[in-house]
Amino acid sequence: MKSITVFTPSYNRAHLLPKLYESLIKQTSKDFVWMIIDDGSRDETKSIMEKWIVEADFEIQYHYKENGGMHTGHNLAYSLIDTELNVCIDSDDYMPIDAIAKLLDKWNSISDKKNVAGLIALDADTQGRLIGQKLPEDVQRGSYFDVYYKYKANGDKKFILRTDLLKEFPKYPEYKDEKLVPLGILYMMMGEKFPYVFFNEVVCIVDYQEGGSSNTIFKQYFQSPRGFAYARKLKLNYTKSIKEIIKYCVHLSALFFITKDIQVTFQDNKYKILSFLLLPFGFLLYLYLLKKR
Repeated sequence: MKSITVFTPSYNRAHLLPKLYESLIKQTSKDFVWMIIDDGSRDETKSIMEKWIVEADFEIQYHYKENGGMHTGHNLAYSLIDTELNVCIDSDDYMPIDAIAKLLDKWNSISDKKNVAGLIALDADTQGRLIGQKLPEDVQRGSYFDVYYKYKANGDKKFILRTDLLKEFPKYPEYKDEKLVPLGILYMMMGEKFPYVFFNEVVCIVDYQEGGSSNTIFKQYFQSPRGFAYARKLKLNYTKSIKEIIKYCVHLSALFFITKDIQVTFQDNKYKILSFLLLPFGFLLYLYLLKKR
């Protein structure tokens, strides 16, 4: 069995996948499986994958599903992956040629693997510039909240997850007529059970696409409000920062004005009263989102 699964949810991205495929061909270590989750594509994705499965010198797994959004692709991948580690590389991204080798070298240097959730590594853009800040050099391990709130290492990070551990956590909820649940909530929950090992190496080159999820965030508040509400409520269960608690409550209050559904904001919300008191600020955020979408 290989050590790590690189999985890629993809929807109508046949024109982008060759760059990722070429980067996997060039990997100095072939100790990986590439799993494509085709989220209902109507382009040439299937025929391209069938060709590559025959040609590639590494294992490729192709799975087709009805369109449901990025998080549903993750749900299916997590149910199928059987390698020790896994990492999501998006269809518009690719990996430096030594990324797999470096990741596995780092992982194999850890003596207490059962006491960590995985690795956190770095992303860079196509010009080689780091996206956000590096992880702290003088700290070896930490949680999701440590990275973003304690050490202020903002920007995209690449989470390499322990497969057996992630299977202990619930799948992302799948709401009717919604196509997004923020993916970071799983990384957050896993990091609260065990810390991540920090790995200050670039393992993913990010090439943001017009119309991709990163560039349509304001529209997504309106298209997937229950998914966003679920994520905000989960974060409220974990964060200890007063500033973050207020921020998430304002977000939840704004979602009330988007959905006109009181349950979206208040059901399973441990800060119901605060969210109610912050409704005026939620309305202002709603107006801002309305303008930006």
